[in-house]
Amino acid sequence: MLRSLLVKNFTVFPAAHLRFVEGLNVILGENGTGKTHLLKLPYAVMAVSADEYKGRSERPTKAVLQTRIADKLFNVFRPEERVGRLARRQIGRSRCEVRVNFRRRDASIGFNFASQSKSEVVVDLLPSRWHDTTPVFLPTRELLTIYPGFIPLYDTHHLEFDETWRDTCQLLGAPTLKGPRQADIASHLEPLEDLLGGRVLERNGRFYLGPFGASKMEMPLVAEGWRKLAMLARLVATGSLLSKGCLFWDEPEANLNPKLLREIARIILDICAAGVQVVVATHSLFLLRELDLLLQDDFAEVGHRFFALRRDGNNVTLSDGDEIGDIDPVTILDEELSQSDRFVEAFAQ
Repeated sequence: MLRSLLVKNFTVFPAAHLRFVEGLNVILGENGTGKTHLLKLPYAVMAVSADEYKGRSERPTKAVLQTRIADKLFNVFRPEERVGRLARRQIGRSRCEVRVNFRRRDASIGFNFASQSKSEVVVDLLPSRWHDTTPVFLPTRELLTIYPGFIPLYDTHHLEFDETWRDTCQLLGAPTLKGPRQADIASHLEPLEDLLGGRVLERNGRFYLGPFGASKMEMPLVAEGWRKLAMLARLVATGSLLSKGCLFWDEPEANLNPKLLREIARIILDICAAGVQVVVATHSLFLLRELDLLLQDDFAEVGHRFFALRRDGNNVTLSDGDEIGDIDPVTILDEELSQSDRFVEAFAQ
């Protein structure tokens, strides 16, 4: 489980230190403040370590990690030409430093790279064990409709999609679990299937929602908001979102109406209560309020932490706290509140 992330000279951040809790972690900020970067960076490191753990018994080595981390950063962030483009842009050369700490300290990883680095990073904190749980990354777009044939196409052609799409498609295509863990999965799957009005089915490399009335419905014919719910249902059914896992979700509010967003807020906290660490990036005041209301009532036992990003010239600063009131105001949220005030005043005249 992710414990903290420390960065120096990474993209728009001169320096940042995020301390995560085991439950819900919410990163707030307007567009261009680096929210997605703070999701992708720890995800990439965790994904590399979890991939190397599969089928391996030997301890991590610098040679393996330096190559794999550089490749993953390049494929997840898609900079032009070299990984050094991820270093903060400034006059002269600079060096980016990253440290990802886990609850198991012997799995923590530290590395750095120069702004001129092409495809190499230097590991300066070598873990003695691999991270053993595969993380999940949900991008802003649903992926069930592009799943058919996407992985072989991605692996054989140059596509301008970052590698989180491929990783998530691979998890979506995994077989559903059976056996002792099936009962545990069912308790978390039922609320999602009740909302969807059916089960997510996979047939010959395509996804369907069924039963939908008298027959199953092709996933491209299902509304996009429901397809995002269907992705979650599929990941629960395959065991990708079991306890001790980690879910990174970029803007859950994208293409969702407020009614469905209320359900998403509850589902996010259901996942946290099931033992999954969740890191969400958002600029939705509605989602933030829904999460806060639920945390004060039905999910008071779920640990939570909030991070606010604010742009200051060419840099981004970060504040954090256990409650929304502990963090600095976020511009995008201030604008939504201001609009609400103007709307009320207009009708009061």
